[in-house]
Amino acid sequence: MVTVNFGRSRQNDVYTAGIHGRKPVIPTDFAELERRAKAKMSARAWAYIAGGAGEGRTMAANRAALDEWAIVPRVLRDVSQRSTEIELFGQTLAAPVLFAPVGAGALAHPDADVHIGKAAAELGVPYIFSNQGCAPMEDVAAAMEAVTPGAPRWFQLYWSTDDRLVDSLIARAEKMGAAALAVTLDTTMLGWRPQDLNLGSLPFARGEGINQYTSDPSFWEIVAERLHDAADERPEISLGAIKTLFSIARNVPGDLRNNLTAPEPRAAVQTFLDIYSRPSLNWDDIASLREKTSLPIVLKGVLHPDDARQAVDLGVDGIIVSNHGGRQVDGSISSTDALVDIADAVAGKTKILADSGFYTGADVFKALALGADAVCIGRPHMYGLALNGADGARDAVANIIAELDLTLGLTGHTDVASLDRSALKRLSRA
Repeated sequence: MVTVNFGRSRQNDVYTAGIHGRKPVIPTDFAELERRAKAKMSARAWAYIAGGAGEGRTMAANRAALDEWAIVPRVLRDVSQRSTEIELFGQTLAAPVLFAPVGAGALAHPDADVHIGKAAAELGVPYIFSNQGCAPMEDVAAAMEAVTPGAPRWFQLYWSTDDRLVDSLIARAEKMGAAALAVTLDTTMLGWRPQDLNLGSLPFARGEGINQYTSDPSFWEIVAERLHDAADERPEISLGAIKTLFSIARNVPGDLRNNLTAPEPRAAVQTFLDIYSRPSLNWDDIASLREKTSLPIVLKGVLHPDDARQAVDLGVDGIIVSNHGGRQVDGSISSTDALVDIADAVAGKTKILADSGFYTGADVFKALALGADAVCIGRPHMYGLALNGADGARDAVANIIAELDLTLGLTGHTDVASLDRSALKRLSRA
């Protein structure tokens, strides 16, 4: 686990390779990374991973709010030795960065979750396994262990309408070594996402991104019950439906030929769509979660300071300030503005992570100075994954950590714990 002067080391590696005419496979700036990933990815993949809700106003707000804070460097401080290392929920992490959960990652690269897990394990930072992942959590955990024994990982929980499934997913998360449980609150229903809608593309309807479910015995019990009670209906036959059936048959466990004719695969997809998330989820459910698990509980999708205060009152271990990457509500408050309000409201009484729109090391620096304990990275690692698999996901996040380290040194800081708002100046709003 390398955390001391990581930025200079990474720079030196890149420049040394340049002597031999080798350029980085993964661009070191976000704009070029995004451009190359778009050229590589399918239209469906780009719509799902890069798209936002409505007119994209929340995605734009995430970036605009960050730009309102300027970094104020200090000089003549000894910054020759630096470390990005932090401690979070009893684990020492190489940097205050986590790989955020992104559903249906196989749209960007086959076996996406396994590759992302390997990337995170190499860097010594957690991967929050997606509940809507494309590989069973046990497989991802095993891949991470093969790279780095004890590699940190969390699990993201979508609270199903069926508590049997909730309990089963939590038990599996505990068994596979999750260090925390991140409960997603802001996707009890899908937001209005025109890029997906204009293509008529919902990955889960094709069996993409439901592997946590199809690897779960409780889920198959629910599917069997629904099949037993279902009326005999003839599905509409079309070329598109046939293509979708082949996609489902490939993505659901079992023999492809059998899956094409058996009712279970199609029933599994429909069951997922019907029960994956609970619109009635409320604070009483969160209060009951402590009875279900001993893992640290982190609430993902908190944007209002009153909700943050209530989370503290319930004794949750952390919150993730997130607007789901701008993918749920168009015109929502930015993650940065919400972070400022929430950091003031909770006053250090719980861990705060930031998510949505943080793409560079300088962005992470600002988030930490504004009160975050760590930052979740989403689209950058998915773009790196699309370009070069596990190595690409690793390099995209390594570049962010390297820039964070250099920004620390160039602003007169030697560790992330020393950052506070004195490192920033808020620019006047237009």
